[in-house]
Amino acid sequence: MGMDMSMDIVCIHQNFPGQYRHLAPALVARGDRVTAIGGPTARGLEGIPLHRYDPRPAGGVPPCHPWAADLQTKCLRAEAVGGLLDGLRSQGLRPDLVIGHPGWGELLVVKDVFPEVPVLHQVEFVYQLEGGDTGFEPEFPMDGWRQAARLRLRRAPQLLAFHDLDWGLAPTDWQASTVPPLFRNRLSVIHEGIDTDRITPRRGSEIRLEKAGLTLRPGEEVVSFVARQLEPYRGFHRFLRMLPLLQQLRPQARVVIVGGDGCSYGAPPPEGGTWRQVLLQELEGQLDLERIHFVGQVPHALLHELFRVCACHVYLTVPFVLSWSLLEAMACGAVVIGSATAPVQEVIRHGENGLLVDYFDGEALATTIAAVLANPAAHRQLGEAARALVQERYDLRRVCLPAQLALVDAVARGELPAP
Repeated sequence: MGMDMSMDIVCIHQNFPGQYRHLAPALVARGDRVTAIGGPTARGLEGIPLHRYDPRPAGGVPPCHPWAADLQTKCLRAEAVGGLLDGLRSQGLRPDLVIGHPGWGELLVVKDVFPEVPVLHQVEFVYQLEGGDTGFEPEFPMDGWRQAARLRLRRAPQLLAFHDLDWGLAPTDWQASTVPPLFRNRLSVIHEGIDTDRITPRRGSEIRLEKAGLTLRPGEEVVSFVARQLEPYRGFHRFLRMLPLLQQLRPQARVVIVGGDGCSYGAPPPEGGTWRQVLLQELEGQLDLERIHFVGQVPHALLHELFRVCACHVYLTVPFVLSWSLLEAMACGAVVIGSATAPVQEVIRHGENGLLVDYFDGEALATTIAAVLANPAAHRQLGEAARALVQERYDLRRVCLPAQLALVDAVARGELPAP
């Protein structure tokens, strides 16, 4: 056997690097050759060749039944990725392993181009017919059997992917629990990892709010709320509706809200506009807007400064994918108040390393935040315990990356681990 133990690995993710922004460079650093395949908006990583595919067919998208539109989109991606892989194969690419996210259909034909190559699937979330995100929020009920049928059919590519699965990788136990029981014995739970050497408490942090001409520092009554997009999936509507009561209880509190006005998950408001516009209209005259700061999407490093400055950080979500921002806030030692929903309960134990409130109970959320703001010293150890948990279970360099690399090696060799 030759001395060269390095491998050829293909990473496929429409929004590369996606979940692989740590893993892909770590593979290169140890001597593996990584080829990335991504969609039109994928961003490259240094030292990793990136091949972008265009999912739009030359003749335009053919018409189809509305229920099949989602599957058609995934078939278009699958065909584009298949063509790209076939081209790379004719140029001599022989991967030892393909790593990818099955959520967009990009892996559907990998086995038809490379039948012998093992594929490691990123299992982020499987749509649930009940007991998950859909129908959780009574304000947005399931709209009859047609919507249910559409959801059932959206599961088709996900369920099909499991039949081609060599092994799966899920970031949390709860996300793994969305996988049909039949396939759970081919799954490892390893988080993408939080770089706790970099994302850490730090003295002397401050946040400058240019528009308001303010500088916020630790010790002030600062409440943070963060979501990629300000939308109901992340409880934005619940948070905003709670603010009139919070402002009565703590008139000095300042609320810093980070997030865009788009929709990552769920639907935009039925009457048009953004959720922020709709809710501010609904709450008109009830809020002191001078003390509520919408800062849009901010650079990562600035987010961590906010977590270091805030007296408490609020994280709400329906039963869905757990946000990295929650674990990053914990890594910064923030006192977190989270919704008592399954994904959050996996990481926060009430009264030990954070506080949990009923997702639907705005009054409980307001009074809990007010209690933390009234006595920050009494809650400080929650933030310390939060960081300790992230270091123990989700640390990038000491826990997650070593486990991911070991899994990559095992799947590439066909030595599948015990689940």
